[in-house]
Amino acid sequence: MDNSSVHCFFLSTFATSNLYNNIVARKKKPLPLLEKVLIKDVAAEGKALARVDDLVVFVPYVVPGDVVDLQVTRKKHNYAEAEAVHFYEYSDKRVQPFCQHYGVCGGCKFQSMSYEAQLFYKQKQVFDNLTRIGKIEIPEIRPILGSSQIQAYRNKLEFTFSNKRWLTKEEIAADVKYDQMNAVGFHIPEAFDKVLAIEKCWLQDDINNQIRNTIRDFAYAHDYSFFNLRTQEGLLRNMMIRTSSTGELMVLIQFKISNETEQQQAEALLSHVAEQFPQITSLLYVNNDKHNDTLEGLEIFTFKGTDHIYEEMEGLRFKIGPKSFYQTNSEQAYHLYEVAREFAGLKGDELVYDLYTGTGTIANFVSRKCRKVIGIEYVPEAIEDAKVNSHINGIDNTLFFAGDMKDILTQEFIQEHGRPDVIITDPPRAGMHADVINTILFAAPKRSFGDTAGGYVPTYTACRERCIIGKEK
Repeated sequence: MDNSSVHCFFLSTFATSNLYNNIVARKKKPLPLLEKVLIKDVAAEGKALARVDDLVVFVPYVVPGDVVDLQVTRKKHNYAEAEAVHFYEYSDKRVQPFCQHYGVCGGCKFQSMSYEAQLFYKQKQVFDNLTRIGKIEIPEIRPILGSSQIQAYRNKLEFTFSNKRWLTKEEIAADVKYDQMNAVGFHIPEAFDKVLAIEKCWLQDDINNQIRNTIRDFAYAHDYSFFNLRTQEGLLRNMMIRTSSTGELMVLIQFKISNETEQQQAEALLSHVAEQFPQITSLLYVNNDKHNDTLEGLEIFTFKGTDHIYEEMEGLRFKIGPKSFYQTNSEQAYHLYEVAREFAGLKGDELVYDLYTGTGTIANFVSRKCRKVIGIEYVPEAIEDAKVNSHINGIDNTLFFAGDMKDILTQEFIQEHGRPDVIITDPPRAGMHADVINTILFAAPKRSFGDTAGGYVPTYTACRERCIIGKEK
């Protein structure tokens, strides 16, 4: 090809590329600004809702009653996502957020709304989803049971170490420079490898801030490497802090230890934590060389104290290990189990199945009010804890099985162990597998739904009411 041909080819390619870019540019119309929009309701995933003509708009960090200008950030055929860019009126449901990280870390998205209003909209959302979307006829709903604490109510928090500190828009605009770009805190939504440095989190007792910041400062002072989620390198990965109603305290630190020097660094940090916080009753660590931070399949080492803590409820003691699931609000867990037991209508002679039993908390909690409880759970360690929990509380009418629910809870299992009078189910957020639902239907005598006069009574405990929709029938 001669020079003139190359020149013509380049011009042709350049023209074609420009034409393509111009077409794309014409197709990508600027997203609209919606002016003086009234925020009307609360939607899922921490977003509020507005309607502009026939368009439903989802907006974070606003409150029903706010009047705002909305900059659309994403638009589909019948809905859009937007951000509030100007406020004309503030809702009377608004309160001042108390956390310095509000609006950035991605948690506590309704902290700017009064707790009374939060409860109202949560109950409304449950009712709307069950009746409008699920088409389920339900009786009058009891008033929602709110938490007595809206700060420091969690018994468990996890923090991530990262060598990529997230900078806020304000920090970028001000061209803030940090000598230290390592951070420990929470993952930023939609930025898996970046972490927002948390100075104070209000979700748990302030001991979480003291421990986290002490570990951070020690790591900074001794030049410890923080984990790089892209290259999977770095010593410090993750930390978990668990408190309990008994006053016990568990700390677990995840390392990725690659050599003897890093082993010594890990032990030095653990010794420093033990010295600074003698109130820690369970100081644990794990060497995690997997590509995720889950504890499954990992050996957990006890550096100081025991390998567990205890929770108490109605005089019962529950052993909680680092892998154990326990409701994160201990006080609300008690109220939740009280309601589940009440709804079950136990008289003392029932056979109860507790599905997704975890460490057997519900199973042991209701055992004193029934003839026998059978608990089923996927995590083997949790089932071992469930058995221990029965033993330490002197409970002898429980039986526990470990394995996948759909594989264990079969018609043959029902025939062998007996048809349950009551089934209590507390599944994961995704809900129950179809095979499990079919087996539950098989287990139920042909009685009216919820008949407590000796018939089958289902008690469904759910994190998300949407996982019930489509399963009730």
